[in-house]
Amino acid sequence: MGTPAIERGDITGIVLAGGLGRRMSVDGQGVDKGLQPFRGRPMVQHAIERLAPQVGTLLVNANRNQERYRALGWPVVSDAFEGFAGPLAGLHAGMRAARTRYVVTVPCDSPFLPSDLVARLSEALVAAPGARLAVARTGTQPHPVFALLERALLDDLEAFLAGGRRKIDAWHASLPAVEVDFTDEAAFRNINTPQELRTCEGTGASPGDSSRVPGETGVRMTAPQSLAEAIGCLSDYDPDALPVASVREIVERVLTPVEAIERVAIRAALGRVLADDLVSPIDVPSSDNSAMDGYAVRADDLAAHGPTALRVAGTALAGQPWTGSADRGEAVRVMTGALMPEGFDTVVVQEAVSVDGECVIVPAGQQRGQNRRRRGEDLACGKPALHAGKRLAPADLGLLASLGFVEVAVRRRLRVAFFSTGDELRSVGEPLGPGEVYDSNRYTIFGMLTRLGVEVIDMGVVRDDPDALEHAVRTASECADAIVSSGGVSVGEADFTRRVMARLGDIAFWSIAMRPGRPMAFGRIGKASYFGLPGNPVAVMVAFYFFAREALLRQMGVRAEPLPFVRARCASAFRKRPGRTEYQRARLVREADGTMTVHSVGNQGSGVLRSMSEANCIVVLHHDQGAVAPGDAVDCVAFEGLI
Repeated sequence: MGTPAIERGDITGIVLAGGLGRRMSVDGQGVDKGLQPFRGRPMVQHAIERLAPQVGTLLVNANRNQERYRALGWPVVSDAFEGFAGPLAGLHAGMRAARTRYVVTVPCDSPFLPSDLVARLSEALVAAPGARLAVARTGTQPHPVFALLERALLDDLEAFLAGGRRKIDAWHASLPAVEVDFTDEAAFRNINTPQELRTCEGTGASPGDSSRVPGETGVRMTAPQSLAEAIGCLSDYDPDALPVASVREIVERVLTPVEAIERVAIRAALGRVLADDLVSPIDVPSSDNSAMDGYAVRADDLAAHGPTALRVAGTALAGQPWTGSADRGEAVRVMTGALMPEGFDTVVVQEAVSVDGECVIVPAGQQRGQNRRRRGEDLACGKPALHAGKRLAPADLGLLASLGFVEVAVRRRLRVAFFSTGDELRSVGEPLGPGEVYDSNRYTIFGMLTRLGVEVIDMGVVRDDPDALEHAVRTASECADAIVSSGGVSVGEADFTRRVMARLGDIAFWSIAMRPGRPMAFGRIGKASYFGLPGNPVAVMVAFYFFAREALLRQMGVRAEPLPFVRARCASAFRKRPGRTEYQRARLVREADGTMTVHSVGNQGSGVLRSMSEANCIVVLHHDQGAVAPGDAVDCVAFEGLI
């Protein structure tokens, strides 16, 4: 009589939502991943709905926002261990609360988990004598957070955690376990980053699924929300102290790419955004060829021990294949890129052999197939060479040429109108009166937009007059996809600006919890997005690079990642109080020992543009971070390639 099957009612499902979610956060401070909106609902709800029919009961492990999780209709348990101790701590909390013989775990950020996950894990556990744990696997990759195990292992887990150990795969390795093969690799992938979230939500596919709607062109994105809808998705919206991460989330929800597509020659495609996947029409390489200068041989001709003498039958060059025939015991001299002669499977580099008259002496120890590039090894015919949303770089142009493309489909250039506001501003070349200054912001914005690759529309200086502002904004909204202004959005300046914008569009005015760049306005005017940046020169640049840039890239259709951080040690102290994000100008220096240090450039006033010119990076001091002492590590965004 066989071992009885595990009944569904004997299993408690545990959805793990207690992580810190650093990779999902745009500022590295962490977000509650399970509550991130995904296709109109919290991401965790998708995991719950797929798991619930497979188990007798279910609970959620969460360490923040427990009431919001409880509102989904299932019990919520928190870690007994402090400090976001990882999935094992969540499993421990779930096992303590469960009353069934078995528990099964899934992560909150896997909304595509298999509908037969629990059944297959159960069957495998029953069929494996002595096993107490069943873990899902695709190929050679186990997925330890997708596991079914005996609740009686709780004491063993508590002892493991009490010893300060946290790695789930290390605990699994100590248990009698069985791995269960699944073929759908994408079903087990986590949505870890904002980019992955956008991709999955936009394509209707899992992170590993590149399927597209037949006949559709370009990058699919989610339908835009109104400003009010986007704001309504935030649980803690405060326009007078809005965190940086919340601003980015709102902006991302409101904007979509330009739809118009045009075809351009590849020499005109540098910096343009691909409108659709480009599929390779050929194999690269097109034939098997030599990866090194040397000698093509047959591996079967080589002695297992000791050297082998082979007669050289001919020579093959790149572009000049050898067309002769060779008998057993012969070799062909080959240059890098030369087609592999028929019947030969291995290349021995010329430095490894010795030549004796018409023969080459090959030492023992050669591996079959070495130094041979196979047909389609780099890129197989029919596979995507470049994906939609890619902003084409010089290497991409070379790749396109290597595949024989003459032209490509790209999104129309984004049109961005920009202007400065203020009666005190004068254009360069004009004389300055008392209290007047030259308009530097317009030139800074022009440079930043040009570097971004958009079509710029300079609308000059707009005076502090409601009619003048309304005329400028109306004109800009009729000819541009986006509008960028500087000045007129801070408290005291923005009274008539608010009235004008309220008549023209859907605009929100914020005080962002950041420095510099606290005041900002964002919204839509007609079909154009609007970014109202501060008036101080440094604040303009910071607000542009950390808000407007990513938003404009999204409108361009670029699959953009957040700006990458460089980690460096502080050579000097940075004053900072928790509760806001600060962006401080500094210089990155590579020391003699190869380590990176960062040095403040001094005066951090938002009007000191000279310090921005002297800096080569921005030090990002995150929302919850306090003062930084010399020697502390901080995140930096390098200017190279950005400014």
